Amino acid sequence: MAQINNKKDDFSPYVKKFWKLFFYCFGGVILFFLFASWGLFGSMPSFDELENPNSNVATEIISSDGVTIGKFYLQNRTPVKYAELPDHLVKALIATEDERFYEHSGIDTKGTLRAALSLGSSGGASTLTQQLAKNLFHGEGSKFILFRIVQKAKEWIIATKLERQYTKQEIIAHYFNTVDFVSNAYGIRSASRVYFNKEPKDLSIEEGAVLVGMLKAPSTYNPKRNPENSKRRRNVVLGQMVKNGFLEESKKNQLEDKPIKLDFVAESHIEGTATYFREYLRDFLKKWVKENPKKDGDGEYDIYRDGLKIYTTIDSRMQQYAEEAVADHLANLQQEFNKRSKDNPNAPFLGITPEETKLIITRAMKNSERWRIMKEKGFDEDKIVKSFQVPSKMTIFTWKGEKDTLMTPHDSIIYYKHFLQTGMMAMEPQTGHVRAWVGGINYKHFQYDHVGQGARQVGSTFKPFLYATAIEQLKMSPCDSIYDSPFTMPKGRYGIDADWSPKNSTGNYRGMVNLKSALANSINTVSAKLIDKVGPDAVVDMTKKLGVTSDIPVQPSIALGAVDITVEQMVAAFSTFANQGIYMKPQVIEKIVDKNGVVVYQPTPESRDVMSKDVAYTMIKLMEGVTEYGTGSRLRWGSAPESARVTGVPYNLRNPIAGKTGTSQNNSDGWFIGMVPNLAAGVWVGNEDRAAHFKQTNMGQGATMALPIWGIFMKKCYEDKSLNVSQKPFEKPENFNVKVDCWTPRKAVVDSTKVDEPTTEEFDF
Repeated sequence: MAQINNKKDDFSPYVKKFWKLFFYCFGGVILFFLFASWGLFGSMPSFDELENPNSNVATEIISSDGVTIGKFYLQNRTPVKYAELPDHLVKALIATEDERFYEHSGIDTKGTLRAALSLGSSGGASTLTQQLAKNLFHGEGSKFILFRIVQKAKEWIIATKLERQYTKQEIIAHYFNTVDFVSNAYGIRSASRVYFNKEPKDLSIEEGAVLVGMLKAPSTYNPKRNPENSKRRRNVVLGQMVKNGFLEESKKNQLEDKPIKLDFVAESHIEGTATYFREYLRDFLKKWVKENPKKDGDGEYDIYRDGLKIYTTIDSRMQQYAEEAVADHLANLQQEFNKRSKDNPNAPFLGITPEETKLIITRAMKNSERWRIMKEKGFDEDKIVKSFQVPSKMTIFTWKGEKDTLMTPHDSIIYYKHFLQTGMMAMEPQTGHVRAWVGGINYKHFQYDHVGQGARQVGSTFKPFLYATAIEQLKMSPCDSIYDSPFTMPKGRYGIDADWSPKNSTGNYRGMVNLKSALANSINTVSAKLIDKVGPDAVVDMTKKLGVTSDIPVQPSIALGAVDITVEQMVAAFSTFANQGIYMKPQVIEKIVDKNGVVVYQPTPESRDVMSKDVAYTMIKLMEGVTEYGTGSRLRWGSAPESARVTGVPYNLRNPIAGKTGTSQNNSDGWFIGMVPNLAAGVWVGNEDRAAHFKQTNMGQGATMALPIWGIFMKKCYEDKSLNVSQKPFEKPENFNVKVDCWTPRKAVVDSTKVDEPTTEEFDF
């Protein structure tokens, strides 16, 4: 008889199915994360990439006194270390973004469960480490839900790896370095500088709360664009700090009533300090990266991504004083120029025909961005030219700030042609270190560099090269006499094809004068007689030794400055006299350091002996006469009444100064180069086009156009005692026995540096 088994199964079919489904799902999740970690859903960062995450780090340009004066970047990002972050900033971040940061290992389980159960209505659950993973390796990612799930899984995996790879402090620093604070500020250091003009360590509690508050939505809570939103969000951050025990309630109440005080300093390539120098440096670095590849064989350095530090010779204080001096003087001088141009129907041009004026304007149109864009779009020239007569809205430069206006592009060309431009450079004669570089009046609107690019006619500032040749070859001294009288060099001498009879700018002759007085008053006939004695070849040879690379014609006319040379080369050449006859090539970089602190470039100074110490010192004493009683004497005593308003006098610089003024024909170029024992500076002033200039020499001469910038700059440098700019006499060589202390007239004479109109075809200005 069969037995019936009444024993029931231990598990019902439903329970079996549940556990089967559970293990399948659990296994599926495990496989999903394994597949994600293996890169089957898209690449994952390698160990090396986690160790050295790829981020765009700006190259910093650092002055000799330790100030960041600019950056090269795709993203304006400069990293900080944890030690550079103030404690209150770190606490604000943790209190607001990840309260359990120190308790989890990359994933906040409690927060994730809370977010899942509430379907996200109670907020997200991304930890700081997950946010860092997203910032470093994925960005915002896809909006498609399935892809977002894959991305979230990747973030979890990367977050756990980051937690194993880095300390909590390093994760916080990395996070702060990767955040976009908008307004072209990436990372906390850039944000601190842009919004508050401070380093992160100097941020106050409320300022730090503003920046942390921006992390939720940088544009919505931007203190510059949305101050009320930003203030409300800042106070939420302060409340979170109280909630987490990081801030006293009373302190929060005190801070939340404070308005947000910004010191907004937008950082860009075309604004800020030393803009022309930074562009000069960028051009240098483009060549440097090709000649200096990375030592690990990983290609060229990228100046926009690799976080280089360029330690320059520029002194941020001197640079500021130079830019201030340019603005102080040229804002006034421009007013005078515009005033004197009002009655000129062809302003700002003088002495040219309407056809020549049309050529200048047409050339400017063809060089414009408007012309380039329309040409690329296929417009014919007639339509392009007509477009320059259509009024349009534009922002123009003025010395009182930018101005929005309605103007035709044609009229804007004429407007900008009125502006006086400048080039100024200062350097240490003994080292060649360039301390200040001002290539123009405003880089945003005028991008031509008049220090390194623009060679202009130097006028009488060339004469010291002639005098140095004469002193070296003829063994002359500053007190030797020469007769100032009419002089004619006959046809055929030194290859000239007509008689040459240069005249003094005053039309007068002084009779017997010593060399010191002749240079001080820039007497043309004396210069002509000197070059007749030494020959143009010797003068050209001397000038080349002094570092001038311009094409110099081997003609007698160079005695009066019929040569185009850059400010950079002129200052370096003059510095040789202050450096006891040793030429030092201008140097702008001290060293380049990579992001790991390794020095990858350190230039070798270039120098050479040009003349003896005795000749160099003799030249210094000669040029001291220029500022003692010659064309540069207003540095000591003042200026003529008609030009006093625009020259910024008095300067009252009574210390020994060696220098030389210069003025080219028609007053198109005004120069002054001056030296004290440990600093040489040169200034050029003139319009972009040589046909635009002052009509009167008293306004267009170097002593009025250029010298005041030098005087204002030096006054500022002397007032800043930390610069240690010398006011002492130049050092006399041992056993020096040349007579240099000559009798000098008591009365100051007028500036006569103007180059007279040539009488030969070769004397072409």
